[in-house]
Amino acid sequence: MSAGRRCIATTEPRDGAVTILGGGIAGLACAIACALRGRDVTLVEQASALSEVGAGLQIAPNGGRVLDALGVTPRAVDNAAIHLVDGPTGRSVIRTPLGPGFRFVHRADLIAALAARAAAAGVTVRLDTKVETVERGGRALRLSDGGTLAADRLVGADGVRGAARAFVAPDHRPAFTGQVAWRAVVPVADWPREARIHAGPGRHLLCYPLRDGTALNLVAVEERDAWVADGWSRSDTPDALRRAFAGFANPVPELLARVRRVHLWGLMDHGATPRWHRGACTLIGDAAHPTLPFLAQGANLALEDAWTLAASLDDPAAWERVRRPRVARALGAARGNARNYHLSGLRRWAAHTALRGLDRLRPAALGESYRWLHDHDVTRP
Repeated sequence: MSAGRRCIATTEPRDGAVTILGGGIAGLACAIACALRGRDVTLVEQASALSEVGAGLQIAPNGGRVLDALGVTPRAVDNAAIHLVDGPTGRSVIRTPLGPGFRFVHRADLIAALAARAAAAGVTVRLDTKVETVERGGRALRLSDGGTLAADRLVGADGVRGAARAFVAPDHRPAFTGQVAWRAVVPVADWPREARIHAGPGRHLLCYPLRDGTALNLVAVEERDAWVADGWSRSDTPDALRRAFAGFANPVPELLARVRRVHLWGLMDHGATPRWHRGACTLIGDAAHPTLPFLAQGANLALEDAWTLAASLDDPAAWERVRRPRVARALGAARGNARNYHLSGLRRWAAHTALRGLDRLRPAALGESYRWLHDHDVTRP
């Protein structure tokens, strides 16, 4: 080592020990699942605390079953329906009732519940530890302070810009979808316990309640020709968001008038990386397959990944072969929803007319078309 760089002494981990990069939903869930199977688990996180400022997310039954199996019960609001509304007129198009197991959760509440369960399960957590590169076939982690950590089995849950992704799929590049999204949370006095989508030509606004129902999560999406950066770091002005939805009927203008802080990011279609494992390192969650936010499955697929990989760590190639087709189908369904929300002209009129007819005759049919997704239970032997 050159002068001025500190090397942390490392010891070889016990056979079967697991090192997990990233203290988000996927990483924490996998840490718990591995610990419950009797493995020694160390979770490495670059932040100084396991926390999340984020906003809301939706937990569907397929993800909820994993949380139940992990013994994690975050504060949540039940989701009774998905309600599609014509944005410019405010007219209802179709309201699809949902069965039990659909919930709205604040991301910070889920992270807190997972972190508490991980601690109770005996997971060792290393905070303030930034991994620069993964080396030696996934068995060594080079840290930003010059130190190293050894790993026997490595799980990369550190996202699309993480060191694990760079090691497993360094040449995988995303494509801009032609859409940008704003995210904000606003106060509400009362809001139906449903996910409401106000859809218009080239844009839509998703709203759903959080915590005790006094906060409303907003995700607004607009089509654009170009984008220069993806991620969560770009702040935008509330007025820009309001202008984008100026032609929408109430309650959209009333809700957007309450926005005080908003972030904007470009929606990038990463798809699934061409491989999810290399050497001792296996990717899960966003590191392997970031999901567009049009199917509410990002967190749910991450939870499924975490549970199933914990059961298959000794054969990640077999795990990937089984897991990849389901993930690919979900990613494709999310892309389809992105197109359908933003129809215009005659296609929009025809689609909304058909959906209003379905709303009168059998509104649950849309939900039933996703039974392949929501009824799946990865926790069953």
